[in-house]
Amino acid sequence: MISSKCNGASGTRADGQDLLAWQQFLISCLNDIFGFNNPVCVIRGFLFVSIFMFLAFHEGLPFIISFVLAYVAFLFIGGKEHSSVMARTLPRDLRALYRLSLMKMFIRKCRKRNATVGEIFQRLVKKHPNKICIIHEDKKWTFQEVEDYSNQVANCFHKLGFQYGDDVALFMDSKVEFIATWLGLSKIGVVPALINSNLRLHSLAFSITAVKCKAVIFGAELIQAVKDVTPQLKELEGLQYFCLGQFDPAIIPAKSLDTLIPESSINPPTYHKGSMNDRLFYVYTSGTTGMPKAAIIRHSRFMWLGTGIHYMNRIQDEDVLYTALPLYHTAGGILSLAQTLVFGNTCGIRSKFSASKFWDDCIKYEATVAQYIGELCRYILAQPEKPQDRQHKVRLMFGNGLRPQIWQQFVDRFNIANIGELYGSTEGNANVINIDNKVGAVGFMSRIIPTIYPVSLIKVDANTGEPIRDNKGLCIRCEPGEPGEFVGKIITSDPIRQFDGYVNQSATKKKIIRDCFTKGDMAFLSGDLLVMDEDGYLFFVDRTGDTFRWRGENVSTMEVEGMISNILHHTDSVVYGVEVPGNEGRAGMAAISDPEHKVDLKLLFKELSLSLPAYAVPLFTRICDNLESTGTFKLKKVDLQKEGFNPSTIKDPLYYLNKKEGAYVPLDTEAYEKICNGQIRL
Repeated sequence: MISSKCNGASGTRADGQDLLAWQQFLISCLNDIFGFNNPVCVIRGFLFVSIFMFLAFHEGLPFIISFVLAYVAFLFIGGKEHSSVMARTLPRDLRALYRLSLMKMFIRKCRKRNATVGEIFQRLVKKHPNKICIIHEDKKWTFQEVEDYSNQVANCFHKLGFQYGDDVALFMDSKVEFIATWLGLSKIGVVPALINSNLRLHSLAFSITAVKCKAVIFGAELIQAVKDVTPQLKELEGLQYFCLGQFDPAIIPAKSLDTLIPESSINPPTYHKGSMNDRLFYVYTSGTTGMPKAAIIRHSRFMWLGTGIHYMNRIQDEDVLYTALPLYHTAGGILSLAQTLVFGNTCGIRSKFSASKFWDDCIKYEATVAQYIGELCRYILAQPEKPQDRQHKVRLMFGNGLRPQIWQQFVDRFNIANIGELYGSTEGNANVINIDNKVGAVGFMSRIIPTIYPVSLIKVDANTGEPIRDNKGLCIRCEPGEPGEFVGKIITSDPIRQFDGYVNQSATKKKIIRDCFTKGDMAFLSGDLLVMDEDGYLFFVDRTGDTFRWRGENVSTMEVEGMISNILHHTDSVVYGVEVPGNEGRAGMAAISDPEHKVDLKLLFKELSLSLPAYAVPLFTRICDNLESTGTFKLKKVDLQKEGFNPSTIKDPLYYLNKKEGAYVPLDTEAYEKICNGQIRL
């Protein structure tokens, strides 16, 4: 990319060798950016080169200024319509290009010394050991205290025989010990899998066994969940259990970290240097199909994601962050914590999100930056108005999923100067961010230099989700107003553009598309549909595939279908998401094949509640005489999804989850209307 190759270029005249090198560089840039695929492009490209060479080598202007001026001329060569887009978007694109350059400069410095997250954090500790690092409830941890605890964790597990490359499961509620534990493990090269604390039984066992963990490190608050799953973990030979907090050894034979950690040295471990390319931890994502998948997060990716938030949102050294999001997710566990572990900002955390306490916490911690997800904003907005709504110091909120319908109302009521709405995935390289408060936009793609940041929208089949290709076998880019799947070009030599994928290699391959824009290239498939406007602003449309989003979580329909099949003795069922007015995402609905209508819904709800996180339990059920299948015996769900849950248009018996009764009850027209107008809350 231009910013990475131009950084460090001097503004002085070059000798003949430098001139030749710059000619080759510029031609390669133009080929990558503009594409020499037609005579017009070639002519315009050489005009650009000529103007640049004249300004840089004849007039002696700095290279970066010469490049910008030459490109402005290039744009006007493109015609009046292109110039109009340029006039509206050039300031935005230049700001983004500048911030992207800062990001890449920072990452380049880290790569030069092959830094790890632990090494960067140690530098911050030396810089300000007594500065507050993490605030949790009423306890404040300094940078030195977090460093000491993480060193004790590292030395403790090294003494226990754990070594570089070992995988362990980390299963705790959000607290400082959770952060310091994975940080300490990373210092000896042990890779923790950050397990969703809501998981139970089969899903929990699958997540632990998916990465062949050698130990389960858990908080005492989750001991019952660990006990319930131990029979399913017998296949992991020699699996060890470690518990943080007070617990009864009779419940589970675990070693107490409350004893082992304080006995360990606070000195930094010296027996493992580590590398920027090492695996830092695993974060689970449901993806588009199947059970949760362990996405590989390397030190470099942790740094890059955090750097993007830092520079694109212009977070300052003195800013204090607040996040109430779970730390096992990318949002809270990487985007926010990287500001602390990589850049030295103080961060306030909360074990469980509370809408009523959100602004109280921001005031208490003196937060200037806060994080959100779409559902969180809606919950906060639903709270009764109170003075604290505008007594905080928050100037910036960043996150994803703030609905356009409530965007302006949210910023007006709570006096938020800047919203950093972003789009991305845990494992993917297709990430964008809104840097100029464009209401509803999740980010943008430059219309002036479309491939300076190589992400794009491609056309896909609405029914199958498969990319549509042209007569050359290549994908077709979407025009403004055309929804398409968001993809990111994979460049294995670039840490920003590489795709590390999952522990499961077959799952990784499913997220890669080949021959996307040119023969032999590769791109990451996001699984999401977005749409672009004339100025390149991107707006989220929907998820593709078998995953839908509810309560800020991705729900795998295949996982839920498997549970229903087991509970109802292999009965056919399909699970999908349906839109509910006034609610973000899609609510889960299960269509069950039962010609005799004898399905035991009480048993179904009981077993699903025990086996699935609350957000994954279907909120609607539909009892069908039969379910249509394809020629390859795959059950169809597209038509069912389109029909929704309206009892006036569906003949099959419908039920909804009544939370007061804790059971599925018949869904009639009256209940349907109450759900749609918000009188019945899901």
